[in-house]
Amino acid sequence: MDSKIILNSGALELGRALHGGKTTSREICEAFLKQVDSLDAEVRAFLKIDKDAVLTEADASDQRRAAGEERSPIDGLPVALKDNMAVEGESLSCASKILGKFVSPYTGTVGNKLSEAGLVHFGRLNMDEFAMGSSTENSAFQKTSNPWNTEYAPGGSSGGSAAAVAARMCPWTLGSDTGGSIRQPASFCGVIGLKPTYGRVSRFGLVAFASSLDQIGPLAHRVVISITIVTEICKMNFHLQESHIELT
Repeated sequence: MDSKIILNSGALELGRALHGGKTTSREICEAFLKQVDSLDAEVRAFLKIDKDAVLTEADASDQRRAAGEERSPIDGLPVALKDNMAVEGESLSCASKILGKFVSPYTGTVGNKLSEAGLVHFGRLNMDEFAMGSSTENSAFQKTSNPWNTEYAPGGSSGGSAAAVAARMCPWTLGSDTGGSIRQPASFCGVIGLKPTYGRVSRFGLVAFASSLDQIGPLAHRVVISITIVTEICKMNFHLQESHIELT
């Protein structure tokens, strides 16, 4: 599948292409990695991306699909996370030098659900330090630019998440929203941002800003894509037991 088609396709189209054998997870991830190499020196959305680990996960997805063992319809698609969500063995800096060398010892609920769906972890995204800001100018490591005009801010605190999607460096990303930190950068960068209803998505593994307000949510190019990824990270939160729903 041509890399330009991959970059300009929505995540659901890419999922259908994967399922139909028209492309592979490796091919998709390589296209987005090349886009990161091409643009991120100027946009600066990513704090870290381990290319070898990305391709290893992509190859594992392709092997599952070849064996008829897809974990979900979107198995093999890359997703990048704001750097305040715990994934075992990954940095968890919250864009702060205080945590600059900290590596998460565990994976939070959302990270586990992404893995259960077969999604490829595609790096760590810049943010305002400890999510306290609205422009992604307050990161301790770098200032993220708006891909549409790099003289402008991408919004924040999930500015790296919004900029990565707008620049077609990842088909979708996750951010966190306390008082607008998904929705405002989505608006600045011309993408879709969704703050799910509080409690719908587990906060376990999210470094808290204001824990009774924080919520993890997606950024993508279309509403239907955002809803799809929310479904994937929510669907195992609830178990029907007789006449009531039990939270897990």
